[in-house]
Parts: sequence; C-alpha cells; structure tokens
Amino acid sequence: MTQDRPLLAVQEALKKCFPVVEEQQGLWLGALRDCQPLLASLSNLAEQLQAAQGVRFEEVPALRAFPDLKERLRRKQLEAGDTVLDKLGERLAVLLKVRDTVSSHVEQVLQIYEKHADAVGIDAVLQASVVSPSVAEMLEWLQDIERHYRNSYLRRKYLLSAIHWGDLANIRALPKAWDRISEDEHQDLVQDVLLSVSFFLEE
Repeated sequence: MTQDRPLLAVQEALKKCFPVVEEQQGLWLGALRDCQPLLASLSNLAEQLQAAQGVRFEEVPALRAFPDLKERLRRKQLEAGDTVLDKLGERLAVLLKVRDTVSSHVEQVLQIYEKHADAVGIDAVLQASVVSPSVAEMLEWLQDIERHYRNSYLRRKYLLSAIHWGDLANIRALPKAWDRISEDEHQDLVQDVLLSVSFFLEE
C-alpha cells in the first residue's frame, strides 16, 4: 500500500487539475464569443471611416453650413472605436487570466509528479486501464492544453496590439484574421482531453 501512495498522490493532483481546466475552458470560450461582435463593430467603424474620407463635405450644399462636420464625425467614430477596443482589452484580460490559471495548476501537477517520479516508477506511469489513461498521457495532455492557451493568447494579443486607426484596411480585416487563429488551432483539444479523462475523474 505504501508503494501506491506516490502514484495516488499524482493521480489525486490530476483529478484536481482537470476540473479546473474544464471551468477555465468555459470562461475562455465565453470571452472568445464576446469578442466576435466587438470585432465586427470595429470592422464596420473602419468601413464608415473609409467611406467618410471619400466624401467631400464642402461640395454638399446642405452641409456647407457645418464646416467642421467631417472632423466632428471622425472624432465621434474614433471615440466609439476606442470604446470597443477597451471592451476587447477586457476580454483579452479574461483570456490572460485563463492562461495563467491553467499554467499554475499544470505546474503544480508536474511538481507533484517530479517529487514522486522515482517512487512511482516508469511502469506505473505508463500503465493505462480500461477506464483510465496512463499518468504519462494525462501529463502530456495537460502540457498540450497549457501550450494551446499560451500560444492562442499570444497570437490574439499580438493581433489586437497591431491595431491603429491609420490602417483602416487592417481593422476591416480583423474578424477574418481573428477567425484564422481559431482555424489554425486544434479547436477540440480541451474537450477531447476532458472526454478522455471523464471515467478517470469519476473513479
């Protein structure tokens, strides 16, 4: 029984970690969903700004009485755009918190495993059962998930940090660029892993 204790300690750590991943995945998906309409709003604003640039307000008789109208309109649109960018920043902060929370929990599991690795032994680590994947597989999956959140966050942060109002064409293309990040990822990674460990978590 004493020999089983190190293995049980590692399994217990895994059983605590996966529910955290599941909870954080819900927050991650919610934040990504919230970003879609905000990105669409930014894209529409960029389109409006481009359209307004092409209008010669001074040549429209009804608008001649308002010489500063074009500038006022532009300022209003840019203010609206900055408000949307602030909201996107809040969603990005949620993604960052998910990344950090998952990283912290995965690190704790790996530390517990490293502490007990010699006592557990390689055979026990590689041993899978009908209902439970091997410890080695589960540790690898957690590292895959942690890497997924880290890379996805960095790509999205970089995309949003490259926004500036001098490049309207780039802002208009934001929704597609954002979607491309999702398309490049293994979108079902976390869900697939959670499914694979579902029986293990119920043991």
